[in-house]
Amino acid sequence: MKIILLGPPGAGKGTQAVMLVEKFGIPQISTGDMLRAAVRDKSPMGLKAKEYMDAGGLVPDEVVVGIVRERLQLDDCANGFILDGFPRTVPQADALKLVLSDLGKDLDAVISLTVDTEALVERLTGRRTCSACGKGFHLSFDPPAEDGSCSACGGELTQRADDQEATIRNRLDVYLAQTAPLEDYYQRAGLLKAVDGMQSMQTVQEAIQAILQDA
Repeated sequence: MKIILLGPPGAGKGTQAVMLVEKFGIPQISTGDMLRAAVRDKSPMGLKAKEYMDAGGLVPDEVVVGIVRERLQLDDCANGFILDGFPRTVPQADALKLVLSDLGKDLDAVISLTVDTEALVERLTGRRTCSACGKGFHLSFDPPAEDGSCSACGGELTQRADDQEATIRNRLDVYLAQTAPLEDYYQRAGLLKAVDGMQSMQTVQEAIQAILQDA
């Protein structure tokens, strides 16, 4: 099963990917994980990526695509994979198509999780993390017993800088400008399947699995 998960920040891609990993026994592959692993393993592309990262620059597409190629050739991808966070742009999608063709692989489906913008803002701005033990909470969906304090250890709850509303809205604008066009790209390829991400986690997972069974 070879899948791409699309969706804006806060849509639930990570949660759904974990459930798919358990169901199908295939790896979840994120851009960040790939970059860190390639740098750690000192692969040819990892060494190139490290040069840009050490200089504080963005890793160019050609290097990211090279790292994706290296990752997809590992043994744990023999029966499939879940790409999460890649591709982010249409040029990356074009490059991925060439990589998969070279490797003799075809995508089975591209799942797009759709969520209302204001719901995304609520999901992300409501996240809090204990500064002492790391336990996570949500002010609306999983609130602590006492405001500002961790229910597990009593530590102070903090909000990540990138979970503040202005930052979130900027991230969503970037997504719409750069990544949303991928929906049209994969729609034209006959691969795109939209799933309502406003439903419960389990309902979303059941919808995704139903799509994949027919893929």
